[in-house]
Amino acid sequence: MAFDLDMIKAVYAGIEAKITAARKVVNKPLTLSEKILYSHLHSDQKLEAFGRGKSYVDFSPDRVAMQDATAQMALLQFMQAGKKTAAVPSTVHCDHLILAKEGADQDLRNSLTASGEVFNFLESVSKKYGLGFWKPGSGIIHQVVLENYAFPGGMMIGTDSHTVNAGGLGMVAIGVGGADAVDVMAGMPWELKFPKLIGVKLTGKLSGWTAPKDVILKVAGILTVKGGTGAIVEYFGDGAKSMSCTGKGTICNMGAEIGATTSTFGYDESMARFLRATGRTEVADLADGIKEHLTGDDEVYANPEKYFDQVIEINLSELEPHVNGPFTPDRATPVSKMREEAKKNGWPTKVEWGLIGSCTNSSYEDLSRAASIAKQAVDKNLKTKADFGINPGSEQIRYTVERDGFLKIFEDLDARIFTNACGPCIGQWDRAGADKKEKNTIVHSFNRNFSKRADGNPNTHAFVTSPEMVAAIAISGDLGFNPITDTLTNENGEQVKLDPPTGWELPEKGFDVEDNGYQKPATDGGNVEIKVAPDSKRLQLLEPFKPWDGNNITGMKLLIKAKGKCTTDHISMAGPWLRFRGHLDNISNNTLTGAVNFFNEATDKVKNQLTGEYGAVPDTARAYKAAGVPSIVVGDHNYGEGSSREHAAMQPRFLGVVAVLVKSFARIHETNLKKQGMLGLTFSNEADYDKIQEDDTLDLSDLKDFTEGKPLTLVLNHKDGSSESIKVNHTYNEAQIGWFKAGSALNLIKMKEKA
Repeated sequence: MAFDLDMIKAVYAGIEAKITAARKVVNKPLTLSEKILYSHLHSDQKLEAFGRGKSYVDFSPDRVAMQDATAQMALLQFMQAGKKTAAVPSTVHCDHLILAKEGADQDLRNSLTASGEVFNFLESVSKKYGLGFWKPGSGIIHQVVLENYAFPGGMMIGTDSHTVNAGGLGMVAIGVGGADAVDVMAGMPWELKFPKLIGVKLTGKLSGWTAPKDVILKVAGILTVKGGTGAIVEYFGDGAKSMSCTGKGTICNMGAEIGATTSTFGYDESMARFLRATGRTEVADLADGIKEHLTGDDEVYANPEKYFDQVIEINLSELEPHVNGPFTPDRATPVSKMREEAKKNGWPTKVEWGLIGSCTNSSYEDLSRAASIAKQAVDKNLKTKADFGINPGSEQIRYTVERDGFLKIFEDLDARIFTNACGPCIGQWDRAGADKKEKNTIVHSFNRNFSKRADGNPNTHAFVTSPEMVAAIAISGDLGFNPITDTLTNENGEQVKLDPPTGWELPEKGFDVEDNGYQKPATDGGNVEIKVAPDSKRLQLLEPFKPWDGNNITGMKLLIKAKGKCTTDHISMAGPWLRFRGHLDNISNNTLTGAVNFFNEATDKVKNQLTGEYGAVPDTARAYKAAGVPSIVVGDHNYGEGSSREHAAMQPRFLGVVAVLVKSFARIHETNLKKQGMLGLTFSNEADYDKIQEDDTLDLSDLKDFTEGKPLTLVLNHKDGSSESIKVNHTYNEAQIGWFKAGSALNLIKMKEKA
């Protein structure tokens, strides 16, 4: 079934004229990324040759996708916008709030009981405002989007950083905060700084144990977690064309781990095959008719150094399987080097769990290749030394792989089949013994492996690799196991070797499913009533943030000076806290509890300057707020790395934090701060980070003159009575300063709606 076919036809009908006009203005051949960006300019946006990494540009995305954890806050904000229906096709997917513990059936029942109030809220809001609703158990948002909504040459945004997965089907798909989604659903232009462009030329062809996952694991090692910030990564070359559509999706998915705005591939035969296999033959036919507009110009790929800001070349024929980690997805280790790296760094080599799934690697191809390794273990009389868990990407995939016998193979190895949901990847894993906080190792095919991410245990060393490598390492129980060279001892005491994985790009018998989990919105949502109980612990209607009073902000107390990596997981943890994503007051009780305090190397222990005592970060912030005292957060490089969750901006805002000052921001988080009416600032001189003292009171002395391109002055008033001034930078343009003055971007939308 092809959703939104009329919308896709309209996009394709206008694409040639828009690209031709853009090419004349830019006066050079265009990359695929530029073609999509220029063909999605907002109607009020003047066409010009935009400066990469400089120009703020208004776009009109084709659609919006939201997952249940972030959809709550996005839709609570949209309810305030005064609109009767969403202006563009939009969907809600219930995948994050589903526990992984016993197995699919029991876990889904328990999750429906535990989070039924939230699911019912999301379903009723979807019905009322014309949103497609994918019920719990239907699948992981990004796999469902790839199977049903993504289309070559389209532009979409989603309230999850891994929205970028849709680049595997030739889209520019970008993760955003809920306030951005509200803009688009309200029919407003969506603003983005025009991205820089990184080209990745792929030559050769994957073979043996090497998988598409290894491409992005290699790229992550090259670019690091911030090397793609502010850029679109565009893959091209014969190697790109040789990979499956879902393999391309895997590579794009983990582009979020290098900070990239998004990643994408040009339209090719693998995408056409995938579209046809997933019931979208009409879309494939339409794309075939304009395929020259759905990839970069020939001259671009022939001379990439002239058209990209950076070019990386990878020979797939020479690429080795990788295992990345622990604690960061960019620590890349070829499998042949893992044993010596583990020994050198003291990583536990006994593997406790192998987990396959997540939005990154849960396709039919992924599961079929992993199943080929599992079947060898059964046939060669091997037992898995580690526990084994599987999360299928969608109900369509689960039903099909069960029909084709793959689930039975996993079950023969005592694997636990979890729900078609994020599960352990997003911290929804009730892992037995995790509370003991013992040092241990797990391997998974997920995208992120930050401390505490999967099971809440800071001592779990999580390593990221391909599904087939997860299967092999789980069978061996040894982090240093190299299936290319090593043998295993079977139950008969014999030495056996695993053969390279085999699999199917698409099911030979086609996909099948009885109930894919989709529910259409009401024809007329005017009669749909949305109920939120006043005493609910899970949901809370929002109160608008207060506008700026027009004065300089003085008397700010330092809430915390965060040291080192401070991701959105550190600022607003997932796991058990996911249940409060629709209740701003309750979830604010986890604010910055994972951040390391520079002054005592502790987490969730900061000095309350009003009492002189040390306490939890949220408690201290609430004390300042109750006393009418503004507060400020100071951080290190790439602050806000990771998930798109806007709670990491809304919670400090709710607790009275007015500014966040750091060495550098991750893109999505900086935008989220701006959208919520906060000041996102960076040190003009990074060394000034060291000048911030624990008992400082800080003043923004020239905020009255807040203008685009002009640094602000921050006065540090030290406890000893001395003071010093430093310059702090910002990237606010005129429109974003308007958000700050109004108290939030949403406040501005409401003001315009009433006008």
